[in-house]
Amino acid sequence: MRVALFLTCVNDTLYPDTGRAVVRLLTRLGVEVDFPMAQTCCGQAHYNTGYRHEAEPLAQHFADVFGGYEAIVTPSGSCGAMVRELYPRLGERARAEGRGGSLAATLAPVVPKTYELTEFLVDVLGVTDVGAYYPRKVTYHPTCHGLRSLGLGDRPRRLLAAVRGLELVELPGAEECCGFGGTFALKNPDVSAAMGADKVRNAVSTGADALCAADNSCLMHIGSTMARLRTGMRPVHIAEILASTEEVPAV
Repeated sequence: MRVALFLTCVNDTLYPDTGRAVVRLLTRLGVEVDFPMAQTCCGQAHYNTGYRHEAEPLAQHFADVFGGYEAIVTPSGSCGAMVRELYPRLGERARAEGRGGSLAATLAPVVPKTYELTEFLVDVLGVTDVGAYYPRKVTYHPTCHGLRSLGLGDRPRRLLAAVRGLELVELPGAEECCGFGGTFALKNPDVSAAMGADKVRNAVSTGADALCAADNSCLMHIGSTMARLRTGMRPVHIAEILASTEEVPAV
């Protein structure tokens, strides 16, 4: 199977190791992974800030770049949700504004074949044991877009539970937002910081060595709070845990 890796802006700029982990993991499972060099922002930041029309060319470009692949895999619940949940809305709003159905027709093919990483592993490849080894105590935070927009459910937890050496512990208040929310953290910094501190206190209470999530944007917010509070706890993307083996362990 040949798939495209949609890395996303945040990962490409700040967390390239997550992309490398996805490639190692999928290659190990027999998947051929391409990285289309023309990929750019999916338009989520524009859309969520109210610049819907400015997001449209980015959505069109996404469809042009990724349209020829069997599947599009992303290690980001938020950007995956942009494509799956909000691209159809972009197309329908353009139609409702009298601008025709061309945008909707352009975007429609890429929407159903865009998968967040854990969805792709469980639903498309049909695996939960990916041969990973990660001998640490881990707690899992289900990020808002993955939980509410994509409906990832227990897929990430099933994958983590099958990792050899990993002890998975419950996170109190797991389904509560960490407070990042993109521009929410900029517009409401005090509220955002308080929510982040609550999330970190709950994580520390588990006694885990690491907090895992499927979205580096949320991990950036949580991790900075952990560092500021000097918890000694590590934020880690689920792709890096699943890519880790005894022969090539995660750093």
